[in-house]
Amino acid sequence: MTRQQEAPRRTRLSRDLVLSTAVALADRNGFEGLTMRTLAQEFGVVPMALYKHVANKEDLLDGMVDIVFSEVDIPTGPDWKTAMRHRSISMREALVRHRWAVNFMESRMLPGPANLRHHNAVMACLRQAGFSFRTTVHAYSTLDSYTYGFLLQEKVLPFDNAEESGEIAAQKLSMQPAEMAAQFPYLIEVVMELGMAGYDYDVEFMIGLDLILDGIEKLRPEWVDERG
Repeated sequence: MTRQQEAPRRTRLSRDLVLSTAVALADRNGFEGLTMRTLAQEFGVVPMALYKHVANKEDLLDGMVDIVFSEVDIPTGPDWKTAMRHRSISMREALVRHRWAVNFMESRMLPGPANLRHHNAVMACLRQAGFSFRTTVHAYSTLDSYTYGFLLQEKVLPFDNAEESGEIAAQKLSMQPAEMAAQFPYLIEVVMELGMAGYDYDVEFMIGLDLILDGIEKLRPEWVDERG
């Protein structure tokens, strides 16, 4: 009599495993495609099994966003501009890996420990560099608005790199009637230049970031807050 084969053991669930798997699913399929049912299917369990580890989908999202924040380098070092530059680059890199997350980074009502640690470190970097409280808020808001806005644009534009942008620009140019050049010469110039040189996200992001950092430094004396 042959011995009956044992059923394979199910993966032992934990909050960390549930969250990391949810992040991987959202990376692959977008956040819209992530449900408690699809997440449960990854583990071969019923959705109710997940609620031992996350209270609901909002709790799940809180934890997922915290994972993204944990991947972003916090600003450190004596030079605030270098530190904030590095932090913004690291933020963009994390959001390129997790494109779904840009919509949720500042929306959490119950932020996790990495989220809190990151925001506190940014405030500390600027405050310890001598920025007043109000100036720090201005600088932080401006940098995040630029970084998140750039990522939203990068997310929806129909190309991933400079080569693809050139190909799309050439296609657009070939589809335009001849009279377009006379009516919109500067737009045609943009399309022609992109067709040759392409649009490099990395280059454009760094140029804009340095402009903002230089502007913050230049305007710093004008942002006087008597309350400190």
